[in-house]
Amino acid sequence: MPPAPKIEVERLGERLAALPGLDRVRGAATGLPAYLVGGAVRDLLLGRPRADIDVAVEGDPAELSRRLGGEVRSHDRFATAAVRVDGLEVDLARTRSETYPRPGALPEVRPASLEEDLARRDFTVNALALPLAGEPVLIDPHRGLDDLRAGELRVLHAGSFADDPTRALRAARYAARYGFRVEPENERLLRAADLSTVSRDRVEAELRKLAAEPEARAGFELLAGWGILELDPTAGELIDLVRAVAVSEPWPSVVAPDEAVLAAALGRGVAEAGELAAADPKSPSEAVAAAAGRDGAVLALARALGGEWLDRYLVEWRDLRLEIDGEDLLAAGIPEGPAIGRGLGAALRAKLDGEISGRDAELRVALEAARDNHGE
Repeated sequence: MPPAPKIEVERLGERLAALPGLDRVRGAATGLPAYLVGGAVRDLLLGRPRADIDVAVEGDPAELSRRLGGEVRSHDRFATAAVRVDGLEVDLARTRSETYPRPGALPEVRPASLEEDLARRDFTVNALALPLAGEPVLIDPHRGLDDLRAGELRVLHAGSFADDPTRALRAARYAARYGFRVEPENERLLRAADLSTVSRDRVEAELRKLAAEPEARAGFELLAGWGILELDPTAGELIDLVRAVAVSEPWPSVVAPDEAVLAAALGRGVAEAGELAAADPKSPSEAVAAAAGRDGAVLALARALGGEWLDRYLVEWRDLRLEIDGEDLLAAGIPEGPAIGRGLGAALRAKLDGEISGRDAELRVALEAARDNHGE
């Protein structure tokens, strides 16, 4: 896990000015009570790059959205919009407060001041704002800067993890990414988080975000240590191994790294992958028979578990195709039915194993196999 970050507040204005696309946003926000908020401010303070910009507006953000132009996706329930213009992603939101009708439920929102908006956030290090107009004076009502300097994660109120237990998953993600630690009393609250009150889809979405982190293993091991998630004793090493596989060629075309890491962490497909890794195909056709149709995450896990032959399967054998098809066999007098598949399968195996080459040879082998009644 990386060390706690160094904060350089004196460079905030310089970093703000250098943030790609922010000059356009600041120009469009002229005369509007608009603020850079949350993770965007946190990452500026940390000196970390960021691909999107989070902006909160006291009032309707529609005017700022109109001024920015570009492609807009609106979410009326939370008065938010995502604007994409010239390759820049700007997330706009009306400042709001939130109340939770029951633990784990989606919040009910109403328009509110910036102060109330910052008070609804998950951790103090995200309860930060910078006005887009004038000098970049940090707005920090919950001492988030102090917690950034201390490398600590602290919620804004004692019921935070009960309101939204997925904040426990986010805590692991931030801890893994930045080297933060959870303040002791907050860790006690976190350990009581009940993910069963949250929909499976929301939990899955947060775990997938953690799986996308370069330090995903540390995050999942934190969750296991907190009692939030069960983790097989071998899962940590497998997470590292499968991530290394998934980011190296040719594997990105097969599976997204976060999907492979999540499978390793949750044990999805690991047993199947272990059996595949232990396979010892004696020919390309045997390799294709063993691997074809498998889920991409299972293939990546099997490679991580030692199935080196899977590299050749992907590069040389997976996409090999015949020059003939079923129409050719029908034209040669083979009736519709299983004989067509039997013939094409025999030709493909022969081609994979280097026994034949060219259309005529493929057709010959396919017809022989299709007409072989003993294959019925």
